[in-house]
Amino acid sequence: MSRKILSTPIRDEDLEGLNVGDVVYLTGHLVTCRDVAHRRLIEQGRELPVDLRGGAIFHAGPIVREKDDGHFEMVSIGPTTSMRMEKFERQFINRTGVKLIVGKGGMGPETTAGCQEGKAVHAIFPGGCAVLAATLVEEIERAEWQDLGMPETLWVNRVREFGPLIISIDTKGNNLIEQNKAVFNEKKLPAIERIKSQVRFIK
Repeated sequence: MSRKILSTPIRDEDLEGLNVGDVVYLTGHLVTCRDVAHRRLIEQGRELPVDLRGGAIFHAGPIVREKDDGHFEMVSIGPTTSMRMEKFERQFINRTGVKLIVGKGGMGPETTAGCQEGKAVHAIFPGGCAVLAATLVEEIERAEWQDLGMPETLWVNRVREFGPLIISIDTKGNNLIEQNKAVFNEKKLPAIERIKSQVRFIK
């Protein structure tokens, strides 16, 4: 089975055929970008030191080792909870032109609207695979805003077939996690009623 590979810079047409639930891989540049970087851009109005037009960001707090020659090596790079960036992401997409947002778990209606407006997608990287993910980083090319500390630094990584990435929000306004919640809730109520009929102390 052939892999769907996105390469940076990502174009609008690269994302048009993607739907929630699709699995993709990323080749090119992936920039770690989480809470404080979002706040600096949106709340403080500071420009990012990285051009993200057509780019990809990773909600992640990696572990990085500095080598003797001054270069950096990725040790572990696992996703952090994307929902923490929910209140910023719509504006972030609009301001930066980012096309792929990777993290853990889903995001909400503001990000969904931002992805639809800005022709971007959100994707989930499986949790518990941080060390494996580090092997997909070919090189850390730059490190920006190191004053924020290791987890919040903007690490500019060159990656090859980084994934699997599960599309959770597509450019059409579909949100996989919200769809799943609706299905689960429909199934939950009848199940609760069956349990209550057998276990009296459940109300």
